[in-house]
Amino acid sequence: MELEAAIRERRSIRRFKTDEVPEGIISEILEAARWAPSWGNTQPWECYVVTGKALEAFKRENRKYNEDGVSISPEIEMPKLWPESLKERYVGLGKGVLSSLEIARHDINARNRYYADMFELFGAPCLILTCVDKSICLEYAMLDVGLISQTICLLAHEKGLGTCMLAASVSYPELVRKYVPIPDTKIPVIGTAMGYPDWDSPVNTFKRERAKPDEFVRWVK
Repeated sequence: MELEAAIRERRSIRRFKTDEVPEGIISEILEAARWAPSWGNTQPWECYVVTGKALEAFKRENRKYNEDGVSISPEIEMPKLWPESLKERYVGLGKGVLSSLEIARHDINARNRYYADMFELFGAPCLILTCVDKSICLEYAMLDVGLISQTICLLAHEKGLGTCMLAASVSYPELVRKYVPIPDTKIPVIGTAMGYPDWDSPVNTFKRERAKPDEFVRWVK
């Protein structure tokens, strides 16, 4: 697969098939992903691959936390305010997702079921949790986590897999640590859900939008 095609075609998958991803394929992805760039080649990431019974138990309880209204408490603070142009894109994505699922704006119950599905990782059979050590400079570490996460997503796409980077997977750190042996010295930054996409679901095929280059590129000569 050509690199540009992979970048353009990769998308966040919001409905996965139940088929398990072979460990060998996951290992191949991570073997290649380790070549992602990082500040000063520090490679500050630590990845936990969660599958099988551990993941199924986590997904069920994570969903229940959401349905019971438990307040999220991620160790990386979620953004609260966005500039208007960025907020408009965020809202536009939400409209695209809900419209593809034929969820009306006023249908609160259907919306809540969708959000609960998110906390159940959209049924993904694999979760890669990326962590960093609390002792390092988090601002730079966040850049590095983003770099390896995107690399993982592109490599997965090349192998016919889908991914979705989900803050919902680390919204309850105490629950994460119940099922994954992450020490208190590490911060679970983000989880990447991985599996085979359910292409019959319209939520995986709705039209996506991106800003044009002249909206974010400034030439200086």
